[in-house]
Amino acid sequence: MTSSHAADGLLIRTMRPDEIPLVLDWAAAEGWNPGLSDAACFSVVDPQGFLIAERDGVPVATVSCVNYDERFAFLGFYIVRPDLRGHGYGLRLWQAAMAHAGSRVVGLDGVVAQQDNYRKSGFKYAYANVRYGGKAATVLPAAARSDFVALSDVPLAGIEASDAAVFPASRRAFLQAWIGAPGHVGRAVIRDGALAAWGVIRPCRTGSKIGPLVAHSRADAEAIVSALLSEIGDSEVFLDVPAINPEAVALAESLGLKPVFETARMYTGPIAPLRIERLFGVTTFELG
Repeated sequence: MTSSHAADGLLIRTMRPDEIPLVLDWAAAEGWNPGLSDAACFSVVDPQGFLIAERDGVPVATVSCVNYDERFAFLGFYIVRPDLRGHGYGLRLWQAAMAHAGSRVVGLDGVVAQQDNYRKSGFKYAYANVRYGGKAATVLPAAARSDFVALSDVPLAGIEASDAAVFPASRRAFLQAWIGAPGHVGRAVIRDGALAAWGVIRPCRTGSKIGPLVAHSRADAEAIVSALLSEIGDSEVFLDVPAINPEAVALAESLGLKPVFETARMYTGPIAPLRIERLFGVTTFELG
């Protein structure tokens, strides 16, 4: 969509790329702790998928619903300015976002308190994602491994195929932007010529986040985490793990990290089966 006016003066329109940092500022105020380079990465996926509602030129609400392909979209950044909640602005913006998705299955990571509202909009609960955070109390052994490589040196097709096993859509452009973004560091384990594990760590408003973290085994996931932690010294780190992967939970707990936030992964319809046992860290709650 481009824009639409309502009788009460509410304007709903597509954001300009230079306005996406506003969304991140609002997300930071809500405690979501976005990454420092998130705006540029997010905007490459679906520039038409970031919407804003404003009155008299003043932003009142935001939402994103990025269309990854013809079958799947992901909704995030659903925020109404605190002093303007309860006026129906958010609902109208939500409806515009869902219209942008069309017939696609839509996923989201919603705050637990809003699960019932999401169900009323057709979303069904899949599983919980839990954010673990703090300073890593336990340093995993960082062996000097001949199979470690920089993620930027791994062919993108291999990363895309690995990601497709844990995410409901192909997202080549996003992965390329994410891996190459300023401040992002990626590491991979190559075994017998194949990609066995990989992950990215990025600086955030507070500390750093690891995500995605994809591995065929917990041992390989631990190796990637160890390599990534060596890049940030003693600062706080956050890892968003699917609660239905017990090995991912155990990995976070072995680091001495504590649960600080939880979301409900929900979908409006069926998705292809995913290898959640390989997913040790969600890329981002905002874009999946």
